Amino acid sequence: MSTPRDLSAVSGYAEDEGNGRLFSPSAARNIKPIADVLAHHAPKAGQALEIASGTGQHVAIFAGRLPNLVWQPTEIDATRLTSVNAWAEHSGELNILPAIPLNATQKGWGAAHAGQDLITLSNLLHLISETEAQTLISEAGKALAPQGVFHIYGPFMRDGETTSAGDAEFHAQLQAQDPDVGYKDDWDVIDWIHTSGMDLVQVLEMPSNNISFVATRPF
Repeated sequence: MSTPRDLSAVSGYAEDEGNGRLFSPSAARNIKPIADVLAHHAPKAGQALEIASGTGQHVAIFAGRLPNLVWQPTEIDATRLTSVNAWAEHSGELNILPAIPLNATQKGWGAAHAGQDLITLSNLLHLISETEAQTLISEAGKALAPQGVFHIYGPFMRDGETTSAGDAEFHAQLQAQDPDVGYKDDWDVIDWIHTSGMDLVQVLEMPSNNISFVATRPF
């Protein structure tokens, strides 16, 4: 999902594969570990909402790993909406709905998309402000059905510190373009989850210094 800022130089390279599909090497690398987390925590069936579907590579794989979920991909960038739909068609999976526009940093979308059994997003929170991140998490809590699962994946600080030179450089790049964005702290994310009425289930260290947060709405 794009924002009003121009983060194209740092938010992830994607090449044109033709037929409307964009290919992100980083998405290709992290699909399996993310899908493994979802396969372990996701409900057996129901409605799944992917926020900021990007190129669409993720949802094409998730739908195959979790075939009893009906997947609703979302994006805000028109080119990427096209790519998401192209990847869905290429996958042959029949449980992927046409991608729809959604800016999850705006208030009110949770009620408009209520009843979700799973909500997942990858590599987004470091590209938006803290206020936008809090809004997104709060609205996700409103969109979840009781016992629904919320999953976040991406790069984060630990106790206010980056954990590698590469992460420190990337965080500095982001803030050079916009001082309001950049890596969020893991403890802040946990606080925002709790404030939004969700229970934290697990925090998982992922490859390349990333983190997965898994939460659920108790009622």
